[in-house]
Amino acid sequence: MKQVFLTIIFLSLITVNTFSQKISVHDPVMIQENGTYYLFCTGRGISVWSSPDMIDWKRENRVFAEVPGWTVDAVKDFRGHFWAPDISFYNGKYYLYYSVSSFGKNTSCIGLATNKTLDYNDPEFNWVDHGKVIQSIPGVTNWNAIDPNLIVAENGTPYLTFGSFWDGLKLVKLSTDATMVEDNLNEIPTIASRKKTSTDTNPPAVDNNPKDAGGNAIEAPFVFKKGKYYYLFASIDYCCKGVNSTYKMIVGRSETIPGPYIDKEGKNMATGGGSIVLQGDEDWYGVGHNSTYTFNGKDYLVFHGYDASDEGKPKLIIKEMQWDAQGWPVVIN
Repeated sequence: MKQVFLTIIFLSLITVNTFSQKISVHDPVMIQENGTYYLFCTGRGISVWSSPDMIDWKRENRVFAEVPGWTVDAVKDFRGHFWAPDISFYNGKYYLYYSVSSFGKNTSCIGLATNKTLDYNDPEFNWVDHGKVIQSIPGVTNWNAIDPNLIVAENGTPYLTFGSFWDGLKLVKLSTDATMVEDNLNEIPTIASRKKTSTDTNPPAVDNNPKDAGGNAIEAPFVFKKGKYYYLFASIDYCCKGVNSTYKMIVGRSETIPGPYIDKEGKNMATGGGSIVLQGDEDWYGVGHNSTYTFNGKDYLVFHGYDASDEGKPKLIIKEMQWDAQGWPVVIN
């Protein structure tokens, strides 16, 4: 009886700390409204799920029933499969940034849609598209306008982090309404890269990664404020390869949004730094593209992993996150 009782307690702890219905998603982000959790992720028209408890998920209607006309004008081969959205509540509305891109190229744009509510039954529910926020162009910009994340400073200034491969992860200041970039696009700082020095050229491509992108395998920035620090999470190595995925998550921190973001060993993320947060194991070939939130007094890491028990298919994973004595994130298994 004692052994059975301890087993029940152990299983209960797993249930508390790890949330996953094993729904298939890529690049998940989440928000809570009136007790309901809403999950947005890569997919045709932008995929949406809802849940009362972060465990049982219901598929909802996609954000875009029809592709906004500007997207196909900007990215000629775009067919409605949106990447890596980001959801935030800002300025009295829900802000949904999203990526429009050609695979393996930096022919890319970040767009924005807003809504007064996420409740489909609310008469005010209506996604309003605001079009393009920022665009990258091959041969013109050495960065890729995908994987957006909105972070708002304590003084109310909105910033957008973004980026994938090329010159690494970028940071720009936005207008007050967060619909356009205020910074000079020719002088966007790099806040994280796998390059060891700021003057390095892109490392050579490896594996099957498209050659245009080079081997600077970093993407999916997400900034989370905890205490006095802004924590920059990012994903390194390779996603999207099923059983051959090598995705893993890194982190650094700064007392200001512009950085520099420094890891546990004192290395700058802009020149190859970044402490490992989580990586693949016998259950998951690779894990990454995380977002981070506080819900009901607890912090959570939301990400996807390539399931070793299901042919490397991408699945939703949600884990509770705590902080060590030095203020670094610790994922609760």
